[in-house]
Amino acid sequence: MPMRSASLRRRLLVGILVPLVLLLALNGAMLYARALAAVNTAYDRTLLASAKTIGEQLEVVGYDGAARLRATVPYSALEAFEADNRSRMVYRVSDLQGEWVSGYDELPFWRGTLPARPPYAALVDFYDARYQGLPVRMAVLLQPVSSAQGRAMAVVQVAETLELRQALAQQILIDTLWRQAVVLAVVAAVVVLVVQRTTRPVRQLSQQLRERPEGDLRPLVAGDAPRELQPLVEATNSVMARLTQLLDNQKRFVRDTAHQLRTPLAVLRTQLQSALRGDVEPQRALAEINATVDRATALANQMLSLAKVEQLRQRPDAGVNDLAALVRAVALELSPLIADKDIDFAIETEPAPVAAHEWMLSELARNLLHNAVRHSPAQGMLVVRVEAEPGWAVLQVCDSGPGLPPGLRERLFQPFSPGDARAGSGLGLAICHEIVQALGGTISLVDRAEGGRTQGLDATVRLPLAEVRAA
Repeated sequence: MPMRSASLRRRLLVGILVPLVLLLALNGAMLYARALAAVNTAYDRTLLASAKTIGEQLEVVGYDGAARLRATVPYSALEAFEADNRSRMVYRVSDLQGEWVSGYDELPFWRGTLPARPPYAALVDFYDARYQGLPVRMAVLLQPVSSAQGRAMAVVQVAETLELRQALAQQILIDTLWRQAVVLAVVAAVVVLVVQRTTRPVRQLSQQLRERPEGDLRPLVAGDAPRELQPLVEATNSVMARLTQLLDNQKRFVRDTAHQLRTPLAVLRTQLQSALRGDVEPQRALAEINATVDRATALANQMLSLAKVEQLRQRPDAGVNDLAALVRAVALELSPLIADKDIDFAIETEPAPVAAHEWMLSELARNLLHNAVRHSPAQGMLVVRVEAEPGWAVLQVCDSGPGLPPGLRERLFQPFSPGDARAGSGLGLAICHEIVQALGGTISLVDRAEGGRTQGLDATVRLPLAEVRAA
């Protein structure tokens, strides 16, 4: 079972909210990191103050390597820097060689180096360590000590457990997540509302199409649709227009076929019944039946040709064909008919490329030439020309027939409107007209007169040259 594609609303919501959630999460992490850095900076300042307080109470006897440090630091000196009972502060005072002077001997001695650019105006270093299995934050201060009895450098270490820092960091994280959640909820509500309002025209168009009865191909009415939907509406209306045209042509073809084939089939049935009753000689009956079958076959072929024109009209990949070459091929195909009437035939062609299906051009030339041969008298004249004018390929068929009576010229392009009901079905010129219309050209029928008398009929077709059409 094929998977259903995601809706437009879902795609918009996912496409907007997922990046937004990621952005807010990244922003929250950055805010938390900055807040935590600010907390550490504030508490590190407290550690430095504790170290300086201890350093101020140191005494020294002796100088440099012979100096002896002495510290009388009560624990109460650190109580002022403890924020609450959740954290502990311990200290250690040593000389530069690490020899313990005062404080907690089990506190590890500092073995690091001072940073190149300390964060404060003091010889201080901050780092993380462990004391009695607990993580602590350590401040190390190199404190010069001098007195009238000596001079030395003391190493003052002050460590603080992290309970208070962790509690504050957790509170900052909770506050950050809460604010981000509120922002996300507000933005999500706005996005959902905007997406709902934005996609409403799409849902309205879908509902409009679903509520239509079967076979309703009227154009969509969506004047208030957004500009981005207008191309879709126009394309849909274009498809509906083509479908309407196809259905109309199909209905017309079925209607015309039923109407036109009914007559030859009725005549054929009558002829067969007459032959079976013996009313007509067998040879004559077979000849009449053969003529009726030929007319019905020609009618069916022309009706299929008319339907094929509409089919090929929908195919844009027709290619480019030389009209002159196809006209010469058709003239050669009809040469037995021309020779049978002993017609003085002349053909003059030059290359004329046309963007059209080969069958359409051949059928156009075949119908025009066949009509010209049929209406030209025996030993008459027939001239065919193919020329390439600026932008146009011109096909001209000049016969020596009787021409057209007034009022019949335009009607000949309508289906089943023959000039002579006994000579054809009236579909030949209709097929030519449909082909020319499909190719964006023109066709005209003009009587050729000389000395006040009609000398024949000139059928002229103009089709766009392929180079001009492609440009």
